[in-house]
Amino acid sequence: MDTRISVDNLSLAYGPISVLNALSLPIPKGKITVLAGPNGCGKSTLLRAIRRLHKPSGGQVRLGDVDISTLNDRMLARQIGLLAQSPSAPDDMTVEELVRLGRYPHQSMMQPWSGDDAAALDRAMAGTGVDHLRKRRLGSLSGGQLQRVWIAMVLAQETDVVCLDEPVNHLDMAHQLDCLDLVRQLNADFGRTVVLVLHDLNLAARYADRLVFLRDGAIAASGTPEELMTEATIARVFDVQSMVITDPVHGRPLCIPLRTQSSTAAA
Repeated sequence: MDTRISVDNLSLAYGPISVLNALSLPIPKGKITVLAGPNGCGKSTLLRAIRRLHKPSGGQVRLGDVDISTLNDRMLARQIGLLAQSPSAPDDMTVEELVRLGRYPHQSMMQPWSGDDAAALDRAMAGTGVDHLRKRRLGSLSGGQLQRVWIAMVLAQETDVVCLDEPVNHLDMAHQLDCLDLVRQLNADFGRTVVLVLHDLNLAARYADRLVFLRDGAIAASGTPEELMTEATIARVFDVQSMVITDPVHGRPLCIPLRTQSSTAAA
């Protein structure tokens, strides 16, 4: 496996509360890696640590052979893009204005807005299908449209690595599929390394090249969806009794939750 990001013995705490415990994880280049696990297991913290938004108490994150702690903020922002959960921007901002913010790492006082920036902006908006919304105000967009615009902003950074934290949060079923189909298309078309946090196991199994289960700040299991989506592993990681079948359309594992472990024990 050609590794793009290496997380090595990473530990991280919020005050006295330990969140990640000597966690190690290779993230393959040019693939979609999905992080999943119970609430509070450290998924979002790990994603933010990969983007150096949290300072670890131990271990390191390497981008190729480079420890990300040695990169300045602008250099890192040219390498790793992050879309956080529930991002916000003023309703009266236009779509183009928001997407332009993705070019910030490439600009300086000596290098203002350039032809390269304009071309990157156009590619990002065309690739996400929001070019026709260019002059619309954010407050006038639907939830699905707005999420595409945020993804366009991240793509405008033209980073090799794209991290997305719950990108389908608060979207209806149609827009969830629309958003994740877009992510998969962009991964295929541009070869970007994508790291996703998802709660829905069936969406994770459908879109992941590599699936990582976290529990209590550690890696509980890592592998292909076919390797991880077993009834025994789901019971161990999520405390849920389930039936796992093969999706007759996509050929991926499909989890049918039955009951929690606690309700089974009570019965």
